[in-house]
This record gives sequence, structure tokens and C-alpha cells, in this order.
Amino acid sequence: MTSVHIAPDSTDTSGSAPAAPAPGPVVTERDFWHGRELDLDAYLERVGLEGDLPPTLDTLRALQRAHLAAIPFENLQLVLDRPIPLDIASLTDKMVRQRRGGYCYEQNLLFAAVLDRLGFTFTALAARVLVGAEGSARPATHALLKVDVDGSPWLADVGFGGGGLLEPLPLVDGHLEVQGGWPRTLDRTEVVGADEWLLRSHNGREWRAMYSFATTAQLPQDYAVFSHYLSTHPRSPFVGRLMAQSVAPGVQHVLVDTKLTTTAPDGSVAEREMPVDEVVDVLDEVFGIGLDVRERAVVEERLREFSGE
Repeated sequence: MTSVHIAPDSTDTSGSAPAAPAPGPVVTERDFWHGRELDLDAYLERVGLEGDLPPTLDTLRALQRAHLAAIPFENLQLVLDRPIPLDIASLTDKMVRQRRGGYCYEQNLLFAAVLDRLGFTFTALAARVLVGAEGSARPATHALLKVDVDGSPWLADVGFGGGGLLEPLPLVDGHLEVQGGWPRTLDRTEVVGADEWLLRSHNGREWRAMYSFATTAQLPQDYAVFSHYLSTHPRSPFVGRLMAQSVAPGVQHVLVDTKLTTTAPDGSVAEREMPVDEVVDVLDEVFGIGLDVRERAVVEERLREFSGE
């Protein structure tokens, strides 16, 4: 005769299994954003702000506008064959003291440290960039922040480059507003799963999907993994070409290798193709990125490699 073992009903709490204790803290180190390590005075000088900055919506708006106006989006670390450290000291040294820019993880981690230092409550998120995706799914490799102000959530993002937000956007389904001449709209969607949002931008001719995201919290450790992928994978949009972008009221600049594209909110576009030896001057004049003689030589050499010269 075959014996059959009947497992006890897992829903029966009358057995001998001990009651589970209340969960304790899974993570004991809660200083995720290291705002105390930030040289706040140097950052505020870099972006041109001063005075009292309480954790209010007005402060959040002023910070995002000032950050975007002063610190460009760029990937020159990869062109110069340098690593991209994400600790606050390194980010401050590069983007504040050296007056350089960075890509989304650098930009929004520095911004998160500023918000942390000023007493804001926020959650880091990850988004799927949809520009140029042509209907195919992409991994969530963009960093952005959800900031809670007076009980309401706001989307803040200083790291998207051209086409991104000039100011925080309320996390409200169907919200549409014009920022510096650029229309932006935010909608709920369920393409991948529940609690998903879609940011779109109007370029003067049509609405374009910028990125989608969920409100699942991320940590700097998550961003470090995503950043490693973007800075090393051969299919990454940041590997094998030079990029610099900026968006401001009334104008958007995008530099890819030797081509500068300038777009206005009415849809008008001006394109300029330039010799390799003019690119570093454009980086300085248009994006405020100054390079020394050695860095200039490396950038020009890499640009020739990218173009096959």
C-alpha cells in the first residue's frame, strides 16, 4: 500500500507553527540620497540661486529652471573614455566645480541630493524612453523624481535633455500645460502594467511620446546598475557618439557628433553640419562646456573615429 502524506492546510493557524513576528527594519541605513555630503553653497552659486529656499513648490520650480539653465545634458565622460561615478562628491566636483554637465543619472542624483538637503520628500523613479523606439519595448533606463509638496505629487526631471520638462509637472491624469512655449502632457496608461504614466511633448508639428514610468521606488544602487548598462553596452545610445542637449524657453539645442539641430516651439528647425575642429567651440558657446587642450584633442580624435575619417 502506498502511503500518502497530506500537507497541513497553510491557512490553519491552530497548528504548532509559531506566529511570525512583526517585521523589523529590512534596511537600517536610510540616508539614501546623502544630501549632507553636498556643497550646497557651491551648487547654488553654480545655478545662480541664493537666499532662503524652503521645501515649497515655488522653490522646486526655481531649482528645476535654474538647474536646466546652468547644467547641460552631455555624455563627454564616455567620449573621453572616463568612468561615470555617481557618488555625491564626484557629481559635485564634475558638474558644479568643473562646470560640466552629465546624463540622467548624474543630473537627477545631484538634484536629489539638493532636494534632500533642503528637506523635500521625494521618490526616485525609472522610466522607459520612447523617443525613437518605433513601437518596440525598451528597458527602464531613465532616472526621474516624484516630489511630494503639500500632499500633492509632482514630477521633477532635470536629466532628459532636449524635449524634457522645464518645470515640475503635477502628477495628474490628463494634465496639459505649456512650459516656455513647449506643450507637455501627462496621462495614465497601462501598456506594461498598472500605475503607469506617459509623458508626451509637442514639437510644433505633432505630439511625441517622451517616456513612460511607474511610481515604483528606486534607489541610487538601482541607478548604478542602469548607468553601468548605458555606459558600457554597445547598443546604448550614449556609446560611440558625442551628445549634448539643452532645452530652454523658446529653444532646444541637440548636438550629435558634428550636427547641431536647433528647434523652436513652432516646429521650425535649423540644422548645422560642422567640421570636427569646430565642435568643441560649439560645446562651449552653445552648451557652456569648456574643455582643456588635451580634452579637446581627444574629443576631436574620437569624432573622427565615429565618422570613419
